[in-house]
Amino acid sequence: MTAELVRGQNHPLSQSRLEIRVSAGTPVVTVAALGDEDGRIHGTEWVAHPGAPTRPGLEVSRQAAADHRLAVDLDALADTVHRVGVLLALPAPADGPGPARFGAVAAPFVAVTGLDGTEAASYTITGLEAETAVIALELYRRQGAWKVRAVGQGYAGGLAELFTDQALPQARQLADSIEEAVTRSLARSVQTPPPRPSDGDRSRRTATATPAHHPDQGTGTAPQGAPGPVPPAYGGGPAGPPGQGGPQPAYPAGAADPSAAATGGPIDYSHPRRQSAAPPPPPPTAPPAPPGQPARPVAGDATGWSMEERLYNQVWGMFEDLARTTAAYRSAVDFAESRMDKELEQTLSDPRGRIGGRADAAREAARARQAQLVERAREALDRDLAQLVAEAEVVEPALPPAYARWDNPVWHAYRVPMEIPMALRLGDLRLPEADGIRIPMLLRLPLERGLWIDSGRTDALDESFTDTHDMRRLAMETAVTHAARLLAVYPAGEFTVHVVDPAGSGAGSLLPLTHSGVLAAPPARGAAGVADVLGRLTQRVDLVQMALRGGAADALPPGFDPSQQLLVVNDFPHGFDDRAVNQLRYLADEGPSAGVHLMLVADREESAGYGPLLDPLWRSLLRLTPVADSHLADPWVGHAWTYEPPLVPPGSQVLQQVLTRVAEARRTGRS
Repeated sequence: MTAELVRGQNHPLSQSRLEIRVSAGTPVVTVAALGDEDGRIHGTEWVAHPGAPTRPGLEVSRQAAADHRLAVDLDALADTVHRVGVLLALPAPADGPGPARFGAVAAPFVAVTGLDGTEAASYTITGLEAETAVIALELYRRQGAWKVRAVGQGYAGGLAELFTDQALPQARQLADSIEEAVTRSLARSVQTPPPRPSDGDRSRRTATATPAHHPDQGTGTAPQGAPGPVPPAYGGGPAGPPGQGGPQPAYPAGAADPSAAATGGPIDYSHPRRQSAAPPPPPPTAPPAPPGQPARPVAGDATGWSMEERLYNQVWGMFEDLARTTAAYRSAVDFAESRMDKELEQTLSDPRGRIGGRADAAREAARARQAQLVERAREALDRDLAQLVAEAEVVEPALPPAYARWDNPVWHAYRVPMEIPMALRLGDLRLPEADGIRIPMLLRLPLERGLWIDSGRTDALDESFTDTHDMRRLAMETAVTHAARLLAVYPAGEFTVHVVDPAGSGAGSLLPLTHSGVLAAPPARGAAGVADVLGRLTQRVDLVQMALRGGAADALPPGFDPSQQLLVVNDFPHGFDDRAVNQLRYLADEGPSAGVHLMLVADREESAGYGPLLDPLWRSLLRLTPVADSHLADPWVGHAWTYEPPLVPPGSQVLQQVLTRVAEARRTGRS
């Protein structure tokens, strides 16, 4: 039976391997600190935090999120460790919009569970006001047994004050390093998908275990019955009628044995119903499947108010299904490895087991059991992946141009649309366990976050890239491809592209835009050109904001262009002085609300040499790469997804044909 604790109350723990689940309703940072018998933290190596998420017996998330799952193995802790403190902190307001104190948000909820999901104790942290960091729970050892105590001690000075109170000499340095690790993760998060229904109304459900978070799964956390919305990392909120709540991902309850659960039945691929004020149009139905076989996939079998919305929701459902079935497989493999290690440790700890062939036989038996569990988990994964492949095969050809790859035949029948689509395809996402499946990465429109196309070298580069020039050229070509797609999915005249190319180094890559005549003006060059474009766009943002604040949105100057504006900046920050950088930061922060968006092509490592002035700009943009790179994380279990940019097939003329039609529609004023 679950013990609902109040501040100061304790409760015994019967299991050594635990999960601590945090639901805060707003992004928070989780930290776990080890203490000795007196509760003293001996050094930074005794703290697990986003910059160093694993310590012996501990594992925490690498990013700020509304929901967290911390893994604790009490048996793996050193004998000198007698306390484990679970700390929560709000990210610094400089990292983006968000509450500045716990008193402004819903009370955080913390639960201690076993690996089977059974809840041992829970605690709702109430009474917080100006605090920005809090010691939520404390696991402590007393006479050889472990207990949990509800603490709820808050600190207005954040983690620095908390660590100082714990007599940690490097308190300020550690707090700063944690904040830096959190800010780095902001440019690595994939958008939170549309809302899931409650547990009682879930038709798209995995029959797999709730996986524990592991170091090789990238950054992020897996939500578990989140009571509040998980804010999207980029793009807008979920699709649906106005006033509908934010995303609320839910996770099915885990099974007692992760390895056994991973071998459960296949995923049911019918998508959850959207809760709304009026019933959406009925989705298409698939022919009945043979008895005992999974349902045949159908494009648009998710629910929504239009086929476009149904396809959008179906793509996000596929993304979540792949994330969760892969997490269950990884959890089962980790469980098998952990059980084998424990069996081998028990064998070697018995002196009698080291004599003769008993030790060898025990080792072989342990390895055989481990291999059997892994094989069963792989069979379950392959079964789920086969169903996802079948679904992808029917969904991909049915996607509209805004969601489709450049090699999709839908582009050959392209016409300039009459309405703005819900979302835009930025590329594809995949996982190493499912290399044959590509999930479209959809960005909600209108844009709410700019893009940073990283032109620096990465580990993913092959030997054909011998110098940075090739990488910069490819990055600019990728930016042109993104800009062309944005132009193509907006109605005629409702999207305008400006280009700043101070040194003219991107002239070759910009040819598709310049030759087709879709740019508002020739690419701006030199300091004067940069100042002119930035000045006009900054003035535009000021005018729109003043009109909105004054309630006179229809009082803008005559001839004001109401279209969405995109500024593509090549080779940033070369050719930009401090004033220009500050203007770009202003456009990144305030521009989206006024219809002005940024796309910077720059080398992150090289830009670091310009000092902290560029850090806020870097953190405010979504980082993409021109080559396949594992740098994006999902909002459930934090898998490190490999992002693949949207490439035009070699020799294809589809990009030129599409831009030609866009330019013609702009000239004639028709679609």
